[in-house]
Parts: sequence; C-alpha cells; structure tokens
Amino acid sequence: MSAWEVFAVKYADRNARTRADSFIFDDDHDAPHAMDYFMWVLRHGSDVILVDTGYDAEEAAARDRPIRQDPAASLAPLGLVPEDITSVIVTHLHYDHAGGLHLFPNATLHMQTAEMAFATGPCMCHDTLRMPFTAGHVCEAVRRLYSGQVVFHDGDAQVADGVTVHCIGGHSRGLQAVRVRTAAGWMVLASDAAHYYENVFAQKPFPIVVDLQNMLDGFARLTALASKKKLIVPGHDPLVTQAYPQAMADHIWRLDHGPERPDLFLG
Repeated sequence: MSAWEVFAVKYADRNARTRADSFIFDDDHDAPHAMDYFMWVLRHGSDVILVDTGYDAEEAAARDRPIRQDPAASLAPLGLVPEDITSVIVTHLHYDHAGGLHLFPNATLHMQTAEMAFATGPCMCHDTLRMPFTAGHVCEAVRRLYSGQVVFHDGDAQVADGVTVHCIGGHSRGLQAVRVRTAAGWMVLASDAAHYYENVFAQKPFPIVVDLQNMLDGFARLTALASKKKLIVPGHDPLVTQAYPQAMADHIWRLDHGPERPDLFLG
C-alpha cells in the first residue's frame, strides 16, 4: 500500500502557561511556555482516519479554555464533514482528545482496553487523576461501546494497512501513539506520550503523569517506532506549526513529507 497523507489540524491554543506546566524538572519554571491543541487527519484515497477529536465550545466554557474554532468545522478545508468520519483513533480519553466524540456520530472508536478501564475504574476516585477527564466524554465512549462502535486494542495493533497503534501509558493508563506509513517514512503521532519535542528529546517528563516509568520508557519507544527521530510529532508543541508547511488553511499543516525545519527541534 502507498503512503498516507497526514495533516495536523489546530483548533485551540493556550498561551498563559509556564514551563512548570510542561516539565517536572526544569531550570526556568517561571518562563512562558505556550501550548497548541491539535487533531490529526490520516488520508489515503477515499480512506480517512481521524486521530482524536478535540473539545467543543461547551467544554471550553466549563474549563475556561477557549477554542479558536469548532473541531468538526475545522475539517472543512480538507473536504470533510463530521458524518464522513467513520474511524477515530482515540489516543486517550482526556477532555482535549475525546471531548468531541459526539461530533462524529458515524465513527467507530479505536482505543486501548486499558484506557477504558482506567477512565471508568477506581482510579477515578482520586480528584487529581480525574481532573483531565470529563464524565460526559467517557459516557459517550461507553455509549459507542453499547452501539457496537468501539474496537479495543491491547498493546500494539493494526488499525489499517500502514496505520498501527502502540500503548505507551505514562500520562494516562491507556495512552496510545499512532504510527503511520508516509512518504517520508514511518511517522509517529505521539499525542501526549510527548506533549513537546523537549519532553522526548531532553527526557523531561510532563507533570500530569500516572506512571512515571512508563512515560520515560515511552520516550525511547517513540524513537524506536519512528523511521527517523525527526518524524516524531508531539501532541501540543507550537514548533510543529513552524517546522511543517501550511496546507489548505491557516490552521492546517501537512506532515507526511516530513518537517521542512527539523533544526527547530533537533538543534
């Protein structure tokens, strides 16, 4: 099978952050450190897979984290409407990755068994672990399960020819990264296995963590899965928008030919 096209779709950003919000160990915790919010579209001919769904205006208001545009509407420049999406890889069930599940009613969800168990089990008795989840989003995943629209994976699995998922954990119990065959080689959409390039390349763990060893081991796993180090794509790094070319709209970047400016994050 030939290569997949890969697009990063930005629907929100949050600039009132510091490096303390991004790194457990850092020399300058007070310095500003912005965060971008993405979904990813994989396309091969008529086949389309959406990776994560963002979150909607209601969730934005509840958390006081505004979005720039509705995640479903943000796909329009790619010629897609929500009803077109029949496959969604849910990297994990945190609000900013699964908050738009209801926007894509025809989609079958691909997720790790461990993530559903985590989000619906006794770990959610702890406020700190529960904070990144929203009950309605988890309930939507359960509703899809009861309507036959969930495919569970345990560890490594193939979603389509040239698209595989890999359980990393760390940030959330069932967090999975996505490996995609592209023209540039095997690209790894890290999602929150690496929020920023600096997490993975400088071995700096992110503060929201369930299992620190899994997170640190996951950095090496991401590197092993990618054909080249530069083909790791972090989940929230604004550098993605500088390293890759825009495509079709000012909120979409094309990834599958590799970064034009890897020097921005590889040094």
